[in-house]
Amino acid sequence: MATVTMKAPAAGGLSNKARELMEAINTEAGKHNIWVRTQANAPAQRPWFSETSGEGSGQLGTGRVAVNQMKTLPYMWKWNEYGGYLKQISQIAQKADVSPIEFADRQSILLLNPGLNGRLQVTNTIRCAISIYNPGDVAPVHLHSPNASRTILSNKGGYTVIEGERVTANRGDLILTPNGTWHDHGNDAEEPVIWIDTLDWPLMEFLDAAWVDHNMPGAQRNTNVQAVTVPEGYSRHLYSHGGLKPTFVNHQRGVGRDPSPLFHFRGEDVKEMLHSLRKEKGDPHEGIKLDFVNPITGAPVFKTLNYSAQLLRPGEETEWKRETAGTYYVCIEGSGATEVGGKRFEWSHNDLFVVPNFLWRRHINTGKHDAIIYSVSDSALMRAIGQYYAQGRDSKGKVTELPLQ
Repeated sequence: MATVTMKAPAAGGLSNKARELMEAINTEAGKHNIWVRTQANAPAQRPWFSETSGEGSGQLGTGRVAVNQMKTLPYMWKWNEYGGYLKQISQIAQKADVSPIEFADRQSILLLNPGLNGRLQVTNTIRCAISIYNPGDVAPVHLHSPNASRTILSNKGGYTVIEGERVTANRGDLILTPNGTWHDHGNDAEEPVIWIDTLDWPLMEFLDAAWVDHNMPGAQRNTNVQAVTVPEGYSRHLYSHGGLKPTFVNHQRGVGRDPSPLFHFRGEDVKEMLHSLRKEKGDPHEGIKLDFVNPITGAPVFKTLNYSAQLLRPGEETEWKRETAGTYYVCIEGSGATEVGGKRFEWSHNDLFVVPNFLWRRHINTGKHDAIIYSVSDSALMRAIGQYYAQGRDSKGKVTELPLQ
């Protein structure tokens, strides 16, 4: 067998031209969808914990490694702006020969984060649409792999039927349609109803696991809706007594894996509990905050998304916080401001805003009354894969690691 002897390259030899020669290879390799690596990995963010002051990280990388990198940006959608589009949709639908539901499944607007190049998402993992349904509108029954929810913005919120349970909604209600549950929506009130549709659709698309089924066995009538098979309020009747779990029922609803069997969280109940706790000290970074949880496991309602509600008292200013999860918020009651990424968002009734991961943020109640904001984040997912971290910064600039709660 011949012996191969490795020689050190001569000064000014091939090693100094390696990048140039490899880039030349890439001219041809690119035609075959191949790239010969000539750059080190270049993540979009610098180590998020390395900056203890300023607005945090988030600068995009450069070069071939970073060509498709995108970063969620802080952004706000004001009710007095997006509400006008919903009104226009409602008016068009009222006059149309064919309802938009027939050809678009929904009557809604989708919120686009300006940092994500037109993708239908507000963070890297969350899609957020705002839907309006006119009196008499019905969206046919369907089932899908993404988890989804409705957060009701109008005083009356129409209804959703989930796995045979009809849920009549009001402002501030959170209605869950876990992955693998049959559900349909409608409005039998006299005024249009508006709600936020939240889904982990971008994550499912990334995993190539997004699918929808519209063919429910036994669906009824030409509107293709499911039969109501249990009394209204069934899941709340079973599971809304915190700390007590019925043992005589099957907690599985739908075909998803360990879905939350409680579909309906009433806004009035959330509001009542927040106000009952307002004299507590609260969390320095969050105020008085509650998580919506699966009543069987105590875990977040979805394995991918965490839902919360928090109350800020008049004049209350939280300390700075940053985390490895992206979050969007909606104002349910009162008014205030959130500072994030060098921006200040003044929010009130039905305003939505995004706080990207890694960026320092704080909330301030600028009004004369209690403020209530709901939030949705992918912290559940980040915790499940061991990537959730959070830090706080006090008024003196001291940064501390925040424990998991």
